[in-house]
Amino acid sequence: MKELNIRPESEQDQSTIHQINAEAFETEIEANLVDALRDSGATLISLVAERDNVVVGHILFSPMTDAAGDSIPVAGLAPMAVAPEYQQQGIGSALVRSGLEHCRAAGYKAVIVLGHPRYYPRFGFVPASHFNIRSQYDAPDEAFMALELEPGALGEIGGVVKYHPLFDQVA
Repeated sequence: MKELNIRPESEQDQSTIHQINAEAFETEIEANLVDALRDSGATLISLVAERDNVVVGHILFSPMTDAAGDSIPVAGLAPMAVAPEYQQQGIGSALVRSGLEHCRAAGYKAVIVLGHPRYYPRFGFVPASHFNIRSQYDAPDEAFMALELEPGALGEIGGVVKYHPLFDQVA
């Protein structure tokens, strides 16, 4: 396997990131969401994966709030995308692992993801309901997951947690 480099996104990566997200998902919703979050300054961590100096994957973390809209030390993982021709090569897993390390280093206490229930548990994610946390969306329990980066961090949060308001506005 060729060497993979994961690094923070740069301004030069933005159109490629849009293209990767548009190709990896069924619609351009996720690609437009990334652009909107970036434009509004709501990205916490945005990383790209490069192979042979070509950007082939992207992961983004944005702020989460509690039900009242108050800031909490939790990052929301969404979206994560790998260009279709590079999928099934461990790039997404490398992005998630690196992203979690970046979140930990930045002081976030936990990460929330609404994602594939067979994919994210390999990184330690469990249904958020284990922490008495619910999604703002009508999502299956097993798909709305949380990972404590600091043991016990989610015990103080509980209730509904919300993604950035742009998640509801971009389509």
